[in-house]
Amino acid sequence: MRVNKYISEAGLCSRREADELLVAGRVTINGDVVTTGAKALDGDEVRVDGEVVRARILAATPAAKKAIYIALNKPVGVTCTTDHGVDGNIVDFVDHPQRIFPIGRLDKDSEGLILLTSNGDIVNEILRAENHHEKEYLVGVNKAVTDEFLAGMAKGVRIHNQMTKPCRTRRIAKFGFSIVLTQGLNRQIRLMAAAFGYRVTQLRRVRIDNVKLAHLKVGQWRNLTEAELKGLLPARTQW
Repeated sequence: MRVNKYISEAGLCSRREADELLVAGRVTINGDVVTTGAKALDGDEVRVDGEVVRARILAATPAAKKAIYIALNKPVGVTCTTDHGVDGNIVDFVDHPQRIFPIGRLDKDSEGLILLTSNGDIVNEILRAENHHEKEYLVGVNKAVTDEFLAGMAKGVRIHNQMTKPCRTRRIAKFGFSIVLTQGLNRQIRLMAAAFGYRVTQLRRVRIDNVKLAHLKVGQWRNLTEAELKGLLPARTQW
């Protein structure tokens, strides 16, 4: 088994975060530092920062194998990190009885829909831009929204030394618009708007593919339905 999957299935972190640990040289197998792509064999001792990672042994029942998938309406001020040393981290905020982690991020100053799971296998499938998973946001800005601004945002903006992918925009108020993205660069909408002289005053994510925020109140979470899971990743047969 690839060591990133081994670490994820042990409940330590997501597979993506495990890759970051590997790149940082914080993972060893039988005392040797390993990097991305390494595999852990039966009987190998895997350690992260010197601490042994122990594989979880689950009872062979359907209930024991069922992973957690939830939708949270994240409030402003909550940070999307699994680091318990960070005040206001999302894991402590949700306080779920099982080990979970966020799928992607929603910056501290933003609110709205974010998904969390205990299944590290699905994280990269949802986050990969090439899979074209749509994320819809409602955005408030400090100046009147113009047709030129909306067209420029939709066409693409240079941020982080790259052009953002074409997206859909729509005016919803004098000082507000909606935007649908298929990528998730760091603080993407705020930086895109800033390129046109706009400052984002409020940002709320309301949809990820077929999963909608709907009437979920700020700070509340719910389990995803089977239909929502199938809509997110229709090619999957096991959850």
